[in-house]
Amino acid sequence: MSSILSVSQINTYIALKLQNDQKLRGIAVKGEISNLSRNSASGHIFFSLRDSGSVIKAVMFSRQAEKLRFMPFDGMSVIAYGNIDVYEAGGVYQINVSQLLPDGEGSAYLALLKLKEKLDSLGVFSAPKRPIPRYPEKIALVTSAGGAAVGDVKSIVARRYPAAKLELFPTLVQGAEAPQNIVKALEQADSSGADTIILTRGGGSAEDLSAFNVEAVVMAVYGCKTPIISAVGHEINWTLCDLAADLRAPTPSGAAELATPDIADMRRELSSLRDMLKSSAAAKVSSFRDVLRRYEYALSAFSVKEKLASRQKELAALRDAIEQHMRHRLGVEAVALSGLRDMLSSLDPKNVISRGYALVYKDGEIVPDAAGLAVGDGVKLLMRGGSVGAEIKNIKLGDRDEV
Repeated sequence: MSSILSVSQINTYIALKLQNDQKLRGIAVKGEISNLSRNSASGHIFFSLRDSGSVIKAVMFSRQAEKLRFMPFDGMSVIAYGNIDVYEAGGVYQINVSQLLPDGEGSAYLALLKLKEKLDSLGVFSAPKRPIPRYPEKIALVTSAGGAAVGDVKSIVARRYPAAKLELFPTLVQGAEAPQNIVKALEQADSSGADTIILTRGGGSAEDLSAFNVEAVVMAVYGCKTPIISAVGHEINWTLCDLAADLRAPTPSGAAELATPDIADMRRELSSLRDMLKSSAAAKVSSFRDVLRRYEYALSAFSVKEKLASRQKELAALRDAIEQHMRHRLGVEAVALSGLRDMLSSLDPKNVISRGYALVYKDGEIVPDAAGLAVGDGVKLLMRGGSVGAEIKNIKLGDRDEV
């Protein structure tokens, strides 16, 4: 038994099926408007498209409806471009219209879309876009000599970047002969040595701009070796030349601004760069000065002069230490010498005699021991106050007397 689905599930499933069918995306439907109404609050337009056999619901949301260049009405034959979708709450499929054109214009638009698809398949629109030179020396202007675009571009280039030379390559911009004129002017501009080409004209109807949707003109834009800015019509207009160019501008004035730098901005930028350079240079000088100080300090640590000064300080300190040590040693030795002097003084025979002792001389030499004498020896006695001669009468050695 199959599962039971809710109404919402069925409508969601059908909506997904329709949304994933590429044959129902980006389609063009021709029909007659009926039951037209506009919601005053939202701005959405609701209507039906019918032919002799069928009817399909249609909605055009306010965002797209605001771009309409005509007022649709019941019974009007139109071509609607959009996607097939499902209004799930009502279980109704409809076409969500992105663009609505009267039947005649719609046919031309459909042809334009086919040409766009062809050129797109050739890579005309997807080719890498070249950057527009920032500081052009020469700008080639391809437009009508009598159009307002010439004056607009000239005044803006003169104001923004007077260093650039502007050269006009005049051409017809509408009419049967316009396409071949535009192709020729583009070829001349491309070989003129210009840095940038501006292809432009003022606004107009779709018919006025049709020359810029001709395949030969689009291919001429695509084939230019010079970077090209396309500014055809106004912001709401677009042409195939816009898609093939390296850059699109909404207006001729906008193209002139995109092709040139603003000299006032350049002055401000140069002033800012000058300040940055000054600040950077000051920081670099300060940094280098610090490095030089470190090098000077490092070099001074290894210089002969500094080494000699350091060694002289060490020698002076060593000399002071030696002198201090010698003074100390001399003091100690002086004390010891004084003690020895006192001791020698105390042992000096003359000092002994002064205390009441006598020195005995025999044959001119001191007799240190009684054993060195014999009875009858003549001796000389040196005592305080003088000396006397004597003869040894007796000798007592230790406790024994000898006569």
